[in-house]
Amino acid sequence: MSEEQHKSETAGTKMWSGRFREPLNKAFEEWQRSFPFDWRLIPQEVRASQAHARTLADAGILSASELSDILHGLDTLLADFQNEDFRTKGISAIPEDVHHFVELRLKEIIGTTALKLHTGRSRNEQIATDLRLYVRDAIDRAIMNLIAWADALVALAKSTGSHAMPSYTHLQRAEPVLVAHWLMAYFEMALRDISRLQDARARMNLCPLGSGPIAGATLKLDRTIAANELAFARPTWNSMDATSDRDFALEFSQVAATIGLHLSRFAEEITLHATAEFNFIDLPEAFSTGSSAMPQKKNPDLTELVRGKSGRLLGAATTFATILKGLPLAYNKDMQETQEATFEVAETLDGMLPLLAPFTAALNFRFDRMEEAATHGYLNAMAAATYLVYKGVPFRTAHEKIGNAVRSALDSNRELNELTTEELKQFGEEFGPDFQDAITLKATLDCHDVIGGTATHQVELSLAQAQQRLNTLKETEANHGLL
Repeated sequence: MSEEQHKSETAGTKMWSGRFREPLNKAFEEWQRSFPFDWRLIPQEVRASQAHARTLADAGILSASELSDILHGLDTLLADFQNEDFRTKGISAIPEDVHHFVELRLKEIIGTTALKLHTGRSRNEQIATDLRLYVRDAIDRAIMNLIAWADALVALAKSTGSHAMPSYTHLQRAEPVLVAHWLMAYFEMALRDISRLQDARARMNLCPLGSGPIAGATLKLDRTIAANELAFARPTWNSMDATSDRDFALEFSQVAATIGLHLSRFAEEITLHATAEFNFIDLPEAFSTGSSAMPQKKNPDLTELVRGKSGRLLGAATTFATILKGLPLAYNKDMQETQEATFEVAETLDGMLPLLAPFTAALNFRFDRMEEAATHGYLNAMAAATYLVYKGVPFRTAHEKIGNAVRSALDSNRELNELTTEELKQFGEEFGPDFQDAITLKATLDCHDVIGGTATHQVELSLAQAQQRLNTLKETEANHGLL
């Protein structure tokens, strides 16, 4: 083959080759290709292409037989992909991107009819549509997995009964709380994350197909056909915005980063509580590994990896914002760089979230150690001050009186409940024999008798309400076909 023939053949395989006479620099061609990573969009590209084909048929561009051939060919291509056979097909050229691959492969399957499929559309609207579908699918999976984690948190919280543990501020013991109360703090984070995902999904659920490269399709296409076919709420409102919008992927990454922050906090507490110094949790062996050198070790690999993976999610969100911040309308090649970040966010969540529910269900608490810690270190001091408030002492004065009592107990290496009434009266005549009953572990817990507090009956009520909220959420998502 002559050099001219090579140039002609190379140029002729591109989706944009008509205007060009020379082939691409080989190094540049390889460097600028997105197919090495955007092959992940093949399912979304097939679905969007089938929707576009039906739109073309409605406009009289495709005959019934041509539509049938295209739909069948795309089904065949998708089956190959699902069988992991798509890389082995001997297509006629190296695909530049997922759109190019589908066109080349479809032509192999059904012949030149495949070339009609690109009528009335642009790769700019294709990638915008494919990515929306991909992100929407990823959001649906994340919601399902977070619901499973929330379910596991509620079940575990119910199983802990009336067992207590210390709570912490500044990583110093603060007040006793029910173990269930601590777990349900993460339930609230999970439900907020689910609501953020739902909001993001609703905002992005518009169909870019029919937007053309920038100004809209040049054919009179009914855009609602593709939108309905792909379960979008409606077509996008503005073609320039539609082809350049990556807000949906940016928002997905930002919500994912927030999810990562919450999971990292959970992972950090589990990691700390599993240390010999805390000894509150016995790590499940199914989610731990050992040391190659130290035979006694059981390492919290799952929680440590969750902490690490959260950094990737934060990094992806920063990547999005940095790429998009200075781009003029509409499409720019820079946007190709957002694809890998999108895939990383989705795949990081897909790897991490499904593990949370079984890991949480497998946690074993050392309740004896937790309650011992909850009854030492003057964690009942605020309950003691509250006792004085009910005796008519102003809180600031009560705070000082109990502070003096704590100082005295520290000097004699005792807890508050080990001080006698006579010793306490030196700090105030308000102290009586009922003081000890007011600062037991149960009394200390139950004095927090407000909505959202750790009093036993408030936590029981909170658990019942959480189960109702979760059931409602499951019903809503089931109606969307997710559960």
